[in-house]
Amino acid sequence: MAFGLHSYPAVYRSKFDNGVWTGGFEEKPHKTPEEEAKLSEAELEKLENSRNFYDDMPLVGYTTQYGMSCFEGLKALPQKDGGIALFRPDQNAKRFYKSMKGLYMPPFPEEEFVSACVEIVKRNAALGFKPVYKKEWEQDSFMTADSIYIRPFSYSEGGVGVALSKKPWVVIITTPVSAYFSDGTSGAVITGRIRAAPKGTGWIKAASNYTISALAKHEAAEAGYMECIYLDAVHRKYVEEGSSCNVFFYLKSGELVTPELGDTILPGITRASIIELARDKNVTVSERKISIDEVFSEAKECFVSGTAAGATPIESLTYEGKTVVFNDRKTGGLTADIRDTIKGIQYGTLPDKKGWMVKAV
Repeated sequence: MAFGLHSYPAVYRSKFDNGVWTGGFEEKPHKTPEEEAKLSEAELEKLENSRNFYDDMPLVGYTTQYGMSCFEGLKALPQKDGGIALFRPDQNAKRFYKSMKGLYMPPFPEEEFVSACVEIVKRNAALGFKPVYKKEWEQDSFMTADSIYIRPFSYSEGGVGVALSKKPWVVIITTPVSAYFSDGTSGAVITGRIRAAPKGTGWIKAASNYTISALAKHEAAEAGYMECIYLDAVHRKYVEEGSSCNVFFYLKSGELVTPELGDTILPGITRASIIELARDKNVTVSERKISIDEVFSEAKECFVSGTAAGATPIESLTYEGKTVVFNDRKTGGLTADIRDTIKGIQYGTLPDKKGWMVKAV
């Protein structure tokens, strides 16, 4: 299944006008999940496409013309006890608020963001659209487990000419997902492209940032790599992040390093969670600059993190024709520990001591 636009029927929309946000839920065309499963591929595509259109939203606007939009990505995960819970939606709400402010849009209220995300999961589950926990997921540490991907995003009012969005919509949709990365090699390559420059929008989850990411990841895949990693725009020697994920290096000294945040790196929620979990395990964690030379000489494990990636091990990194292999291409001990801990909390096989999970069903 991985990522795909198989939107569930219940959606949420809110519009900013006259100084206030006004929103509500809609139920898009659907049958029961069982009935939809029996449809032909063409029939199902037609039905799912009908969920993706809104007649009252403009085609020509600052979002479609100039990428003036921001978005979030968070998950609701089936629990071992049979329920469904969201992972840290309050943190996504805060980042979405900051992203909208960073784009000079009226920011969406954090409490409304959380309540809408929880409610949309409830409504779809009531219609039968929900994943069910499977014990076999535990065998591969939930790396191929199903979940619900929640995508809130802003969409501008109509307009042409480079300008700001003053009366945006916020739309929240959900879609089922499984593993983000495909099976096979988990090698990464340093891309020659630049994701973000100082004084830009790298710290915002802006839609426009992901054009470069899509190009760079495509080029990496064409060359046989699972992921690409960016270097900084100024010195071209410090590691920043992956195509759509943060990156960690576990050094021979026992230090776990992730690039420090700034205006070129997205403040990942999974990243922050991993830092906290690692420190709970008495691991020395540093948020600092790390050069590609230090990675090649000192790193013994590497993994990327994100809502979609979770904590995914990277077996090797290639730069300018040279390749460093991490832990003999096997998942390292710390990487596995971090991955298993965060997945266990998310799917309810480990206790949620931090109150990160928000029950929806």
